[in-house]
Amino acid sequence: MPDVIKIKTGNKFEEHGSYSRLVAVDDLIFVSNTAGRNPRTKVLPDDPAEQALQALSNIEGALAAVDATLEDVVAARVFVQFPDDVETVMAAYGSRMRGINPTLTMTCPPLGSLQYKVEIEVTAWRGASKATVKEMRITL
Repeated sequence: MPDVIKIKTGNKFEEHGSYSRLVAVDDLIFVSNTAGRNPRTKVLPDDPAEQALQALSNIEGALAAVDATLEDVVAARVFVQFPDDVETVMAAYGSRMRGINPTLTMTCPPLGSLQYKVEIEVTAWRGASKATVKEMRITL
C-alpha cells in the first residue's frame, strides 16, 4: 500500500468543505486550489499579479511540508476571475515558473468571491526537479 499524507493549514474552509490543502500519495502530490492571501498577515493584495505570486508562494510552502518544491510541479491549473487580467496573471505566473514549464490550463471561471482575482491548483511529482528532462519541439 502507498503512503498517503494529508496536509491541512487550519483554514476554516478546509474544515467546512472537508478537504485537505495537499494530498501526497507516495511521490504524487495534489495541491488544492490556492488563493493569493498571505497566510501570516491575512492580506489579499488587490493586484492580480501579486495574488498569483502569493498563491505560488503558498503552494511552495505546502509542498515543502512533504519535502517537495515548486520545481517538482508537473501540471498547473490557473483560474482567473476576470478575462482582462489573464495577460497580467500569465506574465506573473511565467516569471515564477520559467524553467519549470509544467503543463498549464488557464481559464476564467467565476471564483468564490470577487476579491479573488486568481487561484492556482497544481499536481507535483516529488523528485521531478532532479530528473533528467528531455525537451522536444513538435509541430501541431
